Amino acid sequence: MALLQRPTHLATMVERDIVTHGAARRGLAVLRLGFGLTFLWAFFDKLLALGYATGVNGETGAVDRFGPDAWIHGGSPTFGFLSFGVPADNPFHDFFTGMAGDAWADWLFMIGLAGIGTALVLGIGVRITAVTGGALYLLMWLASMPLENNPVIDDHLIGAVALVVLALTLAGDTWGLGAAWARTSLVRRFPVLR
Repeated sequence: MALLQRPTHLATMVERDIVTHGAARRGLAVLRLGFGLTFLWAFFDKLLALGYATGVNGETGAVDRFGPDAWIHGGSPTFGFLSFGVPADNPFHDFFTGMAGDAWADWLFMIGLAGIGTALVLGIGVRITAVTGGALYLLMWLASMPLENNPVIDDHLIGAVALVVLALTLAGDTWGLGAAWARTSLVRRFPVLR
């Protein structure tokens, strides 16, 4: 009976070494794509005011697609949530509201949404994406405190955990470019880029 040899160095491992069942790999790919498309949708909605979360008048419900709320027309992607979405009794209220609408916060947020979404959809850089996306989710979790339905856990915290799971299972390999990306000299030299 021949022994199956598994690579021991994480940079040379592929998803099949960690997740051995094909259905589980496809499930992780669907989860990765779902998260990626969610980040990309948020980016495009804020960029263009597509009328879902951005471009809707809160009082009247009127939709102004591609209107002044669009980032490309001078709207701020961070102003609404950080100004009105952070509860008044949040211990970090002043910290979050103080950066609402600042250009540096808008740029970092939008670059983060686009980068995280693109990396997840392509299946490349999932490790760094887990760190950056996890950090974004944790900041949004802190901004949502105190939580309405649970004292500790909400969808932001679950999202951060899910991104870590995607990175640990090399979920970019199935239906993504993760395995090919891992073979590049850049990733072999800097495995954190996997």
